[in-house]
Amino acid sequence: MIKAEALVAVIGGGPAGLMAAEVLATHGIAVTVFDAMPSVGRKFLLAGRGGLNLTHSEASADFLSRYGARSGELAPMIDAFGPTALRDWAAALGIETFVGSSGRVFPKEMKAAPLLRAWLARLRANGVRFAVRHRWLGWGQSPDASAQVLRFATPDGERSVTATAVVLALGGGSWAKLGSDGAWVETLRTQGIDVAELRPANCGFDVSCGDGQTPGWSTHFLERFGGAPVKSLAAQCTDPLGRTHTHSGECMISATGIEGGLVYALSAPLRDTLAAQGEATLYLDLAPGRSLARLTTDLARPRGSRSMASHLQGQAGIKGVKAGLLRECLSAAAFADPAQLAAGIKALPLRLSATRPIDEAISTAGGVRFEGTESGLMLQAMPGVFCAGEMLDWEAPTGGYLLTACFASGRAAGRGVVDWLAGCGQ
Repeated sequence: MIKAEALVAVIGGGPAGLMAAEVLATHGIAVTVFDAMPSVGRKFLLAGRGGLNLTHSEASADFLSRYGARSGELAPMIDAFGPTALRDWAAALGIETFVGSSGRVFPKEMKAAPLLRAWLARLRANGVRFAVRHRWLGWGQSPDASAQVLRFATPDGERSVTATAVVLALGGGSWAKLGSDGAWVETLRTQGIDVAELRPANCGFDVSCGDGQTPGWSTHFLERFGGAPVKSLAAQCTDPLGRTHTHSGECMISATGIEGGLVYALSAPLRDTLAAQGEATLYLDLAPGRSLARLTTDLARPRGSRSMASHLQGQAGIKGVKAGLLRECLSAAAFADPAQLAAGIKALPLRLSATRPIDEAISTAGGVRFEGTESGLMLQAMPGVFCAGEMLDWEAPTGGYLLTACFASGRAAGRGVVDWLAGCGQ
């Protein structure tokens, strides 16, 4: 066996890296987790600030469909460690979970910290070591082709670590202040690894209202409704292939556009349409419980001396920020024609001009392509180097899908290392 400071180095202390370390430790393999931050799991803790959404309870086929084009690659990992297994795993840590009204699964305490504390305690009890404030710089020269020399920047200067195998779990490119800065992309590309460009996912968008050319909201609208939630909506958009995507929920008016759960769920087709066509339109149904025919009839009723605001509220239930959106995005002529106004309420065209910056996104798309990996997520071009988590080329909406795939891919990479070491006679 090769003598090594860390037999296996896991770089990145998020869910994927910690799960890989757990698998390795349970097989009696010495492992050290390296992380650039002063402590591990920082993005995980942030994700749990509003209630940690661990996974989702929907049927397996529906669950896997949330991963889109990469559902085939992720299916074996999620079949091996999916929502039920994840809940059982949390229970073994003393963390009880429950299914919310939306089907999402949360810890009973609605917090990430208790789970992370229990998990780290178990990892340490199993012999996992941690080296924080270690920012990975890439590889150094190795005198032995079967060993990996890893370079780290630390508060005490550069440090080299020799390992038999490496699991890279460095996250995507969002939330750089928590360690996921995407700096690893060029490091891997210099080694000949095919990495798809990182792009924002589950992100907000900038708008161009009125004439479609002027960026952002009008000053009047933003002063009244900036930061306001828009509830009880349905939305629709078309992707570059002409496929229609729909979702229901709510969103929020941001300083430059729109964000929130409804928008995040449609962010992939909207982002791809922007990239392909230079613009995208999100159609908002402001009254999903009413038909176009009923709205047209109701709005055609005489309003007498009542204001248009009173007429909209009385006949269509439209008020506040929804009424403001109509004023922002429809012409004056549309308000004089009940048919046009009803059509606007049912399919308000919100023109999007850009995604918000990648560092504001909840997650990222792109990363190490699965085509460049072997079974167990080992890089074909670099034997002994495995990848896991968000740095792989997949994306998913919020709702527990992101975390589930991070846990599952971390477990798959850990098992991949175990099998590879066994095959090498380590």
